Amino acid sequence: MREQVTGVVLAGGKARRMGGTDKGLVALNGRPMVAYVLEALAPQTKTIIINANRNLEQYAEYGFAVVPDRIPDYGGPLVGIASAMEAADTPWIVTAPCDSPLLSAELVARLYRAQQASAADLAVAHDGERMQPVFALLHTALLSSLLAFLARDEHKIDRWYAEHRIAITDFSDLEEMFVNVNTPDERDALALRLRTQSTQDNDGQSCP
Repeated sequence: MREQVTGVVLAGGKARRMGGTDKGLVALNGRPMVAYVLEALAPQTKTIIINANRNLEQYAEYGFAVVPDRIPDYGGPLVGIASAMEAADTPWIVTAPCDSPLLSAELVARLYRAQQASAADLAVAHDGERMQPVFALLHTALLSSLLAFLARDEHKIDRWYAEHRIAITDFSDLEEMFVNVNTPDERDALALRLRTQSTQDNDGQSCP
C-alpha cells in the first residue's frame, strides 16, 4: 500500500489563534511542528507533498514537493486537498495537519484496511467521539467531484465527504494522535508534557 499513497501535510492555514505565525514552522522543543509530522508520515507513504501558502522555501528544505493552494485566499483544507490531488502521482493520498505532532505510525495502514473492507471512496479517522476529517485516505479519482464542490463555493469538508461512501476508522485507542496545537499556550503545554515524558522514559531505561 505504501507505494500507492502520497502523504499530504496540510500547512496552508492562516493560524489566527497562533497570532498569524505559520504553525508548521512553530518550534516545539526545538523542532518545527511539521518535522514531527513528516517524520511519522514518510515511512508510511511513497512520497510527501506539503501544502503551504507561505514560507515555501523553508518547507522545501525538507526535500519534498511544496504545493500552494490552487485557489487563493486561504480556502481551507479542501482547497489544499484538491491542490495535492492534482499534484500527486499515486492513486491515493493520505492527509494530516501540520499542527498534530503526535501522528501515529499506523495512520495509513488502518485507514487502508477500513477502506478495503467496505470498498469506500475514502476513509476517515474517528477518535471515539467524533470524526477527525483532516486525517483521511482519499482516492485521487475524487478530484473532479471535489473541484465541482469548490466551484459551488462550498468549503465544508464534512458536507463533501457526505457525498461519498465513507469508511469511518476507529482510532479511539490512539486519541493522542489528534492533539493539535492552535495557540502558544497549547504549544508550551505540549512541549512540557513531551519533555516530562522523555525524562521519565530515560529514567526508566537507566541502570539501577
